[in-house]
Amino acid sequence: MGNVRGFLDFKRVDFKKVAPKERILNFKEFTKALDKKEQEIQGGRCMDCGVAFCHTGVLAEGKEVGCPLKNLIPEWNDLIYKSLWKEAYKRLDLTNPFPEFTGRVCPAPCEDSCVCAINGESVSIKNNELAIIENAFKEGFVKPNCPQKYNGKKIAIIGSGPAGLSCATTLNALGYKISVYERSDRAGGLLMYGIPDMKLEKHIVDRRIELLKKSGIEFKVKQNIDSKDKVNKLLKEFDALILCTGASEPIDLKIEGRELKGIEFAMDFLSKNTQSLLETSKPATSAKDKDVLVIGSGDTSVDCIAVAVRQGAKSITRFERSPKRSLTRKADNPWPLKADVFKTDYGLEEAIAVYGKDPREYQKLTQKFLGKNGVVQGVIASDLKREIKNGKMINCEIPNSQKSYKADLVLLAMGFSGTEKKIKENFNIKLDEKNNIFTQNFQTSHKKIFACGDARTGQSLVVWAVKDGLDCAFAVHKSLAQ
Repeated sequence: MGNVRGFLDFKRVDFKKVAPKERILNFKEFTKALDKKEQEIQGGRCMDCGVAFCHTGVLAEGKEVGCPLKNLIPEWNDLIYKSLWKEAYKRLDLTNPFPEFTGRVCPAPCEDSCVCAINGESVSIKNNELAIIENAFKEGFVKPNCPQKYNGKKIAIIGSGPAGLSCATTLNALGYKISVYERSDRAGGLLMYGIPDMKLEKHIVDRRIELLKKSGIEFKVKQNIDSKDKVNKLLKEFDALILCTGASEPIDLKIEGRELKGIEFAMDFLSKNTQSLLETSKPATSAKDKDVLVIGSGDTSVDCIAVAVRQGAKSITRFERSPKRSLTRKADNPWPLKADVFKTDYGLEEAIAVYGKDPREYQKLTQKFLGKNGVVQGVIASDLKREIKNGKMINCEIPNSQKSYKADLVLLAMGFSGTEKKIKENFNIKLDEKNNIFTQNFQTSHKKIFACGDARTGQSLVVWAVKDGLDCAFAVHKSLAQ
């Protein structure tokens, strides 16, 4: 390593952020990269630890330890510290096909597992990764990865999200003719329509899609494989089908008043806004001048808040069932596990700046939607408390704690319950007990059909979907080579 004292000599410096009240005036990314010399110093903070956990890439006690892709983080940190940016890109490209995505949207479990983070600030791994790939694009280091020759076999990939794209690029490099089918009007799946522009501008997705096209991958958009006839036609034409359709069945809240207008799933809300921006350069207006209630506490809820702020919501409240997290790690969440601590993400920062208060309401149980003339006007919710029953910690309603809350737009952001039900019937495959596609070594119950990503594992991070796509590609390659 170039500087084993870097973690002592240099302070962590992150990308600069545009102030909340300024950045909400548009839907553009709001982080500003450091200049090269400043970023090189950040690479020098990597401490040459004896056993690096940042690239471990495993799940322990249900939480990530290190990078799922097993990125060679200490190596490319040291290379940028030595101003060897091209070599750093080559190391990064060995393990991660899409650093421009993960460098923007990944919650960086690698940083929580950094040895520096035991009792200090971790290395700025995520920012270093993004700096490497953006410099590589700028300098022309990123080239189409064309196969040396094709092997005569064809594979159809259904879905063009992160799992589908990583599977496609790997199999293409191995010599298969790849056709990617996408039911939307643009390729990218979750990357295109599920993640707002503020986190991932769509020209970044288009840039990678164009590169994949130049490498020989065929993309077919507005192609919904939604019938047995369409599936059978593909099975006759291709040597294998790979389902990368995501965990796109949203969890509903089936309580009194659910039929009222103004209650919608979070992903529909986000997709409509992105669609409007792409088609008209203007956002949708469904949250304008409305009291918005977001139910759910994950990343999607934060994205909904950020979009609603930009659309001009009158007020924003977020309900979550869990209690407020601790500011520091608890005994049951030790390093190097991903830290389960209180954080205020970008959309929450913006809501606080605009409305003067934190939108989060903790330990809330939504029990009834209130409405008039068929339109939602509010909700009734009770407070919850944690109690141990039969040896398990559960949420219990506090008696006589019901309150009414105003809301004329309710966004359900409670996660997803697995793959869409019609997948099972149309593709004649089995699902598991969690409503995900059942697989054995990525092969479904149909010998010519494989699956990967959230469709196989359930809702997860983009980085895990990319990893699953890569692993699936090699499993398919091995299967077809037999």
